[in-house]
Amino acid sequence: MGAITLKAVEKWFDDVQVIKGVDFDIREGEFVIFVGPSGCGKSTLLRMIGGLEDTSRGQILIDGQDVTDQPPARRGLTMVFQSYALYPHMSVRENMGFSLKTAGAPKAEIDAKVDAAAEVLKLGDYLDRRPKDLSGGQRQRVAIGRSIVREPTAFLFDEPLSNLDAALRVEMRYEIAKLHQKLDTTMIYVTHDQVEAMTLADRIVVLEFGRIAQVGTPRELYENPANLFVAQFIGSPKMNVMPCTTEGGAYHLGGGRGGAYGGARPAVKLGIRPEHIALGPVGSGQIDATIDVAEYLGADTLLVVQLPDAGQATVRVIGDTDLRPGEQVGLEFDATRLSFFDADGLAVPH
Repeated sequence: MGAITLKAVEKWFDDVQVIKGVDFDIREGEFVIFVGPSGCGKSTLLRMIGGLEDTSRGQILIDGQDVTDQPPARRGLTMVFQSYALYPHMSVRENMGFSLKTAGAPKAEIDAKVDAAAEVLKLGDYLDRRPKDLSGGQRQRVAIGRSIVREPTAFLFDEPLSNLDAALRVEMRYEIAKLHQKLDTTMIYVTHDQVEAMTLADRIVVLEFGRIAQVGTPRELYENPANLFVAQFIGSPKMNVMPCTTEGGAYHLGGGRGGAYGGARPAVKLGIRPEHIALGPVGSGQIDATIDVAEYLGADTLLVVQLPDAGQATVRVIGDTDLRPGEQVGLEFDATRLSFFDADGLAVPH
């Protein structure tokens, strides 16, 4: 079990509407991630599902049952927060089993569930330690273990890795992915980290000002953004977007050349990912550019270039490059990887 349905869900704080009529179905066992800029409503929406925020309008259903007005304890969900919130005077075993103890569960049952969760999370050697003796990643695993022992219908994660350093975030991403595979339980996860969203999610929900901008698999959102907002939010570096005109089966770039266009309606913006641009001599490809900055990252190099009448763009080059700031190149776009957008910012099929 663990199917969750949102029907025209709204959240108002006095006269301010934060969630603006969200409709969405989360399938049983699915890993769904909410992403979006700060203030878009992703944490508020998660807290509404968990019952920590009231729902102003609309319905929230869990396995077909309306839980809109039910308290958190009646929803069968569990939440993992950014803060570990562990009891410092308790051992790992006591922290993980505390909710079962307060619910009056027998000691044998508590021990069995804690041992099972510890095995899944590789915490067996740490059950007698206290939180101060653990690393940040281990503490977060204890917080997750505390949720696992409750055998919830679904897990809700509110930016659980944001307090960890870069290396621990990578480790914990792997742990959470493996956890989902082992438990096969519905998980809803809020993050501002695109890498977490792209690597963990079955589907991503991109929120913009309290509304859903697009829902899809990581590949769908990356390769076929529905609008300019998603195109420039998903991906690091973000998609290059430059002004264009379309006429007579061709597109034209300001200060550049262009190429064939088969869109269903006129477009005013062209989008291309950094890795879908090839470098050539001046005069080749769709537009010429001047190298502004070269950022060597080891496996690849990001070239920030200046375009005539089109601002900046980023080009991803595998490995290193001999190109240096001030040099001029031609940019050739992969014609099969272009995105076009109309005056309203919506993607134009082509």
